Amino acid sequence: MRHFAVQDLIEPIKRMCIKANRVLPCDVRVKLDELHKTESGPASKAALEDIISNYKIAEEEQMPICQDTGMALVFLDVGEEVFLEGNLDEAVQEGVRQGYGEGYLRKSVVADPIRRKNTNDNTPASLYLRRVPGDRVTVTVAPKGFGSENMGRLKMLKPADGLEGVKNFILETVELAGPNPCPPIVVGVGVGGTFDTVALAAKRSLLRETGQPNADPFYAELEAEMLQKINELGIGAQGYGGSSTAMAVHIEALPTHIAGLPVAVNLNCHAARHETEVL
Repeated sequence: MRHFAVQDLIEPIKRMCIKANRVLPCDVRVKLDELHKTESGPASKAALEDIISNYKIAEEEQMPICQDTGMALVFLDVGEEVFLEGNLDEAVQEGVRQGYGEGYLRKSVVADPIRRKNTNDNTPASLYLRRVPGDRVTVTVAPKGFGSENMGRLKMLKPADGLEGVKNFILETVELAGPNPCPPIVVGVGVGGTFDTVALAAKRSLLRETGQPNADPFYAELEAEMLQKINELGIGAQGYGGSSTAMAVHIEALPTHIAGLPVAVNLNCHAARHETEVL
């Protein structure tokens, strides 16, 4: 059994909050470059050029990629052989508090959804904890801007709606979102489970390396099909028309009840920010 002091999470989480907001991951860069090469629409191509230039300047100048530095999502995969010592939530929140303070990142969290008083330190972060095999702690920080988050949707389909119902819901969600989530987007999809778990599956799918296919060939094929159909919608980069609406579609499927077919879609903007460390 490995004993792990949760205080040792503070510094890495602080570091990841800052880096994730300033440095776009390589997998996202590759996809943006690919879309720029293949985009034929002049306005959309110009928008991609600006997006690429922006992330390069952000890294060089150590400035945020986007003014919306997001609500911090912290995913912890804790090995079953790890014993956590201390108050986990307090340590995670302190890491986020320090990161957003020292990184001069915009504080976007309000303590109450109706009364709207800003907490002034971007806490509380959303914390997702999962037990996995092994003796390591894997930490992923994913700042989530709400231009894209607000475009997410969930629907409890009937089993009779079948695969076509799932496809139609994905396309409908992207089409309704239009330019609002700052395309080219990453489309995260959860299918199955329950009302709450399907939404988390959609969100977790966004942590996958951008464009990495599902390990199940059936869902990998469905991802490719939906990516093609989404890019045929003609929304384009930043909504200027063209074939660069999405970088990738990621689908995660869960077991579900015989009477249910939940489906959730969670979108990431072109600044699909995520940073991971294994401790």
